[in-house]
Amino acid sequence: MTTYPVQVVIFGASGDLTARKLIPALVDNASRGAFQTPVQIIGVARHPKTSESWRAELATWLSDDQRAAWDAFAPNVFYTQADVDDPASIEELAADLDELAGEHAATCGRLFYLALAPRLFAPTVERLAHIGMLTSDPLRAEGWRRVVIEKPFGTDLATAQWLNIVLGRHLREDQIYRIDHYLGKESVQNLLAFRFTNAIWEPLWNRAHVDSVEISVCEAVGVADRGGYYDHAGALRDMVQNHLMQLLALVAMEAPTSMSPEAVRSEKVKVLRALVPFTSPEDVWRDVVRAQYVDPSENPGYLQAPGVAEDSATETFVAIRAQIHNWRWNGVPFLLRTGKSLRKRYTEIILRFRAPPVDLFTAPTTSVLAGSFCSMQPNELVMRIQPDEGIRIRFLVKQPGPGNVMRLASLGFDYKDVFDERSPEAYERLLLDAIEGNPTLFIRGDEAEAAWRFCDAIHAAWDAPDAPPPGRYEAGSTGPEEADSLFRGCEGIWGHGGV
Repeated sequence: MTTYPVQVVIFGASGDLTARKLIPALVDNASRGAFQTPVQIIGVARHPKTSESWRAELATWLSDDQRAAWDAFAPNVFYTQADVDDPASIEELAADLDELAGEHAATCGRLFYLALAPRLFAPTVERLAHIGMLTSDPLRAEGWRRVVIEKPFGTDLATAQWLNIVLGRHLREDQIYRIDHYLGKESVQNLLAFRFTNAIWEPLWNRAHVDSVEISVCEAVGVADRGGYYDHAGALRDMVQNHLMQLLALVAMEAPTSMSPEAVRSEKVKVLRALVPFTSPEDVWRDVVRAQYVDPSENPGYLQAPGVAEDSATETFVAIRAQIHNWRWNGVPFLLRTGKSLRKRYTEIILRFRAPPVDLFTAPTTSVLAGSFCSMQPNELVMRIQPDEGIRIRFLVKQPGPGNVMRLASLGFDYKDVFDERSPEAYERLLLDAIEGNPTLFIRGDEAEAAWRFCDAIHAAWDAPDAPPPGRYEAGSTGPEEADSLFRGCEGIWGHGGV
């Protein structure tokens, strides 16, 4: 095994993301022996503190199970004060990193994680590049340099394109890791395995057999104290452009030629580019529903949340009827939905299959049981992403007894029932992949732009002077009733997150 260290340099070390997600993920990787080389963690922030005091802060965020591994891991965790707006402090950071790497300073790999405000992504990369901290030889395994960019990657197509241009001046595409933590979830990764290793599904996975596809990412919490951020983002930018677009791409993509990163990501980009754009405001009014939650109780609704403008038109719920113009999916509606303060928290994907051409079991009959038959319901394949990871197949069976009374039944698989070990947290997998140089679960530059291009057309209609205001829905409900209209011509209704 190679002995030169890998250094994970976290800008924004004082932030919530670092303490809640990144450090616990790194500790978990270390505890199960996932690192193939010695790993050093260097936190970088403007606030003065010592490595010892930072370690003590981080320890309070760890679970009881993680603290056993922390004692062995903590000596590899360091803190250095630096400000990306101060060139001198960045040069001092470079010297600190070389000192920590010791004799392996020239060969150690470095992963720079930008857990920063989005406005600092470009300046930080430019500052690091200016003093040569991002230079590496693509033909050598050692001495690599990579940068992880947190979301949001831009706020629209223009800003995403600009950020890609800036990053491209200083980094090769293989050095840029645009992260979407949803892609690190085990159940999301299983989408590809489920589709392309089980031959029974491929003949059915197309417009001839699928009536509609639903992708729901529902949250039970409101904006809480994030109103200031959320009022400038909204559900479309915060959730649809990244999480839902990624899930859609994985469900709809063609089989890649291999599981190599570029083969997988190229097929995802093809799907996003095949999304039918909204070309007029009328298309948006017909196929997109936006709304804000209100609370009839004493709890504040969205407009009463701290940091939210009293006349805000920012959506906390959005539902979209999208179309993919390609050979496999043309004519099949993809129904996307996400919202805050809904009845329950869950993420699921539902493929609803076309009903048989003739309904033989609910036709008029002279039986004494006439009128007691259930109506024809579509077969469904339900892939549950969270909180209970698993897969369900829903179908109709005949109820025992006289007559043809049909009942809904299901077959299921649950991760927790089949696998004894826990599923790795999303950041655990993604950080390990970034260290090992595997970008499969990260977003390519053209992929981010394709998703923004689709969403920007919706925002353009919302920003028009004659745009209708957002609708309303009660906190704790399933969302606005208007979203049901997106199922026009389809079998079924919105799922409810049940098993």
